[in-house]
Amino acid sequence: MADDLFKALADPTRRTIIDELAEKSGQTLFEICSRLSMKHRLGISRQAVSQHLAVLEAAGLVETRREGRYKFHDLNTAPLRRITERWLTPGTPEPEESPP
Repeated sequence: MADDLFKALADPTRRTIIDELAEKSGQTLFEICSRLSMKHRLGISRQAVSQHLAVLEAAGLVETRREGRYKFHDLNTAPLRRITERWLTPGTPEPEESPP
């Protein structure tokens, strides 16, 4: 599961899609494509966006739901929480940054 999550997060386009879903969850493929094109100037096909969404869904970061003929994509942050809980122990102080 963690491998799929890190693979999904490794691609900058998928991270941009996650950012868009974090800003506005429940978007259709058309809405996501429009936002990527207009806001981020990404010239990416609907098929490519659909493939990126499939990778995100396989990693558990995106959940889909159908309402009539529309398919909505929602962000699921639970896998990210599991990763942070795995390595960040509560009550442990943050390490200090050493000067360069």
